[in-house]
Amino acid sequence: MTWIDDATLERLRRAADSPSLEGTRYTLIGKLGQGGMGGVYRVEDRQLERHVAMKVISVPDAEGELSRRLLQEARIIARLEHPGIVPIHDTGTLSDGRPYYAMKLVEGQRLDEYVSGVTTVSDRLRLFLRICDPVAFAHARGVLHRDLKPANIMVGPFGEVLVMDWGLSRMLFPANKPEPQPDQNALQSTDSSAPTQHGTLLGTPGYMAPEQQTGQPVDARADIYSLGAVLEFLLTRMNPGSVPRALAAIQKQSMATNPDQRYQTVKELAKDVEHFLDGLPVRAYPEGPLRRAWRWILRNRAWLLLLLIYVVVRALLIYFRPR
Repeated sequence: MTWIDDATLERLRRAADSPSLEGTRYTLIGKLGQGGMGGVYRVEDRQLERHVAMKVISVPDAEGELSRRLLQEARIIARLEHPGIVPIHDTGTLSDGRPYYAMKLVEGQRLDEYVSGVTTVSDRLRLFLRICDPVAFAHARGVLHRDLKPANIMVGPFGEVLVMDWGLSRMLFPANKPEPQPDQNALQSTDSSAPTQHGTLLGTPGYMAPEQQTGQPVDARADIYSLGAVLEFLLTRMNPGSVPRALAAIQKQSMATNPDQRYQTVKELAKDVEHFLDGLPVRAYPEGPLRRAWRWILRNRAWLLLLLIYVVVRALLIYFRPR
């Protein structure tokens, strides 16, 4: 009997796991990662002479459910033409019958890796606003992400932010129907987030809204809960005790257990964050008259300092004026 060492077994396993790209325009370079239903590979597009990413079903799919989900994901991403969402280049079927789609190869770091180099609250909040923008765009196009978390957000080498992995997303109205206005709140999915037949919950614990965890129909506010959890991640990775009260209130309202008590749109959430950055009152943190007066003083301190200097100089001139 011939024994095979562990290293050889691992190489054989990877070779068996790798998709055959025979008959396609692509050449396999290597594996980039593994998701719940498919592997993502770095491939070379020989026709356009560039490297792209390819997602392929990599688990048994006798009933074709995962294949349908993969193609649905590709259609949804193709509908979302936004700088913060990775574009789809191509779809097809491999020689073994598995569907695939090719997309832009994203270079950079995941948010949970990148954030360690972002040292100030203001920089982290500006990063958060760049995450909100593609999510708000997707909602305006009738799409929920349903799996927003730091591991699904990439930051490129030039600071560009991309929301990744739309495998759990859902379209809320057909592509041939008129789209609602961006601020419309009726983004309700009839698709439940209950466990699938594979026994996996659709979403990520800690980032899923309560209604999503219990399998209830979800709407845009489920993604807002997840954004609140991402904001909490960004803030608590610094000194948790140093988070200003107004900012803590924004995060708390985003993650309210009752969807009616959350921000109703991503734009409302982003607006409060922008107001905090600009030193303005935020809706999630009502202020008393003394606090508002103090904020007004801080916002106008330059003019008030000039006025004070003017009053002091005038008083000195009057006091020392020859009689």
